[in-house]
Amino acid sequence: MVGRAKEEEHEGASTRELLIEACRRNNTDLLTEILSTPPLDNDEAAVSDLLNNTTTVLGNHLYHEAASQGNYEIIDMLLDQPGFECDPVNRAEGDTPLHTAIRWINSEPPEQREFGAALVEMMLEAGSNSRAKNKGGLTPLQLVDPRNEGLREVIRKHEYTLLNAGDFVAADEVKGGKELLAKAAKQQAEPESDEDAEFSGSDDEERAEWERRRKAKRG
Repeated sequence: MVGRAKEEEHEGASTRELLIEACRRNNTDLLTEILSTPPLDNDEAAVSDLLNNTTTVLGNHLYHEAASQGNYEIIDMLLDQPGFECDPVNRAEGDTPLHTAIRWINSEPPEQREFGAALVEMMLEAGSNSRAKNKGGLTPLQLVDPRNEGLREVIRKHEYTLLNAGDFVAADEVKGGKELLAKAAKQQAEPESDEDAEFSGSDDEERAEWERRRKAKRG
């Protein structure tokens, strides 16, 4: 029954076709109408299945379609849906929607960079994986136009936050990470001087010997 509801005709188009159109056109009203129409309005599992598994003939998911146009409002609405998948992979490039959004930003004029950074930040905060690699072995950060330093910094800050939270992001891959690692290694390698060392034993003879050596060193 639910399967039929997914494919039922609505004004000459199936539900899946309407979803694709809504995501391409940033049509939040259409998406709201689809999700609020019975039986989808009372079935979160059916909604998440429909949103996560609807694809175009080229193998893009709904999230890719929205990201390829920089459709902030429809993406915001999709991310609010329970069980929505943040990192589906498309068939052609193996891109996640985050890769796709960055490709879109790269194609836009510089005036759009601030908006693009806000879009990517929203996607990252919702759970998009900044370390995912596509078929070319590239992460979203590696796809960013080098001239768009603002967007690169948004992704780096997100990765640094994950690093501090114990995520599996290599510290030397975060901006400034190599320098921080080198400094930490140097501090660990420097031996503690006898002047600053504290005696940790409890034996009186050992304590006396430690005191004798310390005084001898001072001269």
